[in-house]
Amino acid sequence: MRSKLITATTALVLHASGSAYAQSATLTIWSWNVAASALKSTVEGFNKQFPDIKVDVQDLGNQQVFDKTLAACAAGGDGLPDIVTVENFEAEIFWSRFPDCFANLKDLGYNADMQAKFPEFKRTELEVGDVAYAMPWDSGPVAVFYRRDYYEKAGVDPKSIATWDDFIAAGKKISAANPGVVMGQADFNGDSEWFRMLANEQGCGYFSTDGQSITINQPACVQTLEKVKAMKDAGTLTAANWDEKISSNTAGKVASQLFGGWYEGTIRSGSPDLSGKWGVYAMPGMTADSPHAANLGGSSLAINANSQNKEAAFKYLTYALTTNEGQVTMLKSFGLVPSLLSAVQDPFVNEPQPYWGGQKIWADILATLPKIVPSRGTAFQTDADAIYKTTQTKYFAGGYPDAKAALDDAAKQIASATGLSIAQ
Repeated sequence: MRSKLITATTALVLHASGSAYAQSATLTIWSWNVAASALKSTVEGFNKQFPDIKVDVQDLGNQQVFDKTLAACAAGGDGLPDIVTVENFEAEIFWSRFPDCFANLKDLGYNADMQAKFPEFKRTELEVGDVAYAMPWDSGPVAVFYRRDYYEKAGVDPKSIATWDDFIAAGKKISAANPGVVMGQADFNGDSEWFRMLANEQGCGYFSTDGQSITINQPACVQTLEKVKAMKDAGTLTAANWDEKISSNTAGKVASQLFGGWYEGTIRSGSPDLSGKWGVYAMPGMTADSPHAANLGGSSLAINANSQNKEAAFKYLTYALTTNEGQVTMLKSFGLVPSLLSAVQDPFVNEPQPYWGGQKIWADILATLPKIVPSRGTAFQTDADAIYKTTQTKYFAGGYPDAKAALDDAAKQIASATGLSIAQ
């Protein structure tokens, strides 16, 4: 068992944020599901340093947190808790519509040294000008989760899969050697996850990194859509929604799943009898020289601008998010992948994981964080995503002559919906 004593680094960070007895308060936090459980797991360690600050984590469900936060901000912040969980994917919707709803963390002590503890891609959507609306929490560094036994039976070494063309070729071998098993699955009917992951790896997304123009029809994004369709046409990817993927994992009907690192907990908890049969490897790229890194998912914590406990709330954020102890507690307990760059040096991160065949999967996954290219969501992320998903369905059904035509159409629709210009 790791020592419960606070490290020197942790002690300095906590001291910098104020005395442990400087303020008595009860903090209320809105979150959901495993994220809420993870926050609860940090309370014991936090209270050893700040016994007078109580923490009440409320699990409201993902959609409920979004809807209630949106409504509360529209009402001038009335009804908001002290701390709110905000998904990075949707973050800019709040900042753009309600810039006064959340506290500027820089006013509470979130200085340049603290900001530098996190990768740029996690901060891009959380900061506007000189305002830091939220602090990075968990991230979703993408990796391929794979069945060791299926790959081995087909004579496929994951290390040999450097490109998506390699992935397609490997899939044909694996399916041939393991009848009834597909190489991978994608939610072609209800999600855009594969397009967003592959596009992010190439530095392309719906919008430019400054959020001022539409880039979905740029060459890298076109190449991404072409490759996703090629995998679908080759049978490398078959359609499956979230629940169907989990069922396929347990039933042994799929050889690989591409997701953010948080999917580790989904496989481990959903398929406990398959311990030792799963492994992890870096995502392939368009070329062997690609970054082999992308992000899917992840959240942040923001403080209510009207909270009477802002200083206490910032102490909690400092402990939970900027110390290895806080971040790794959540990783160990519930598989939430840290955004904190120093977490990769934690002893637990470098331990072999029994479920994963003794692989040091967390060291492998977290090592990709510095390589991930920032991607902006902007206030129009949900609009753009809905348009893309409709376009993807039409393109796969033969409704466009090619991927460029499909994404040109998507760009025009996004421009009409948002008023932004299409990048040249």
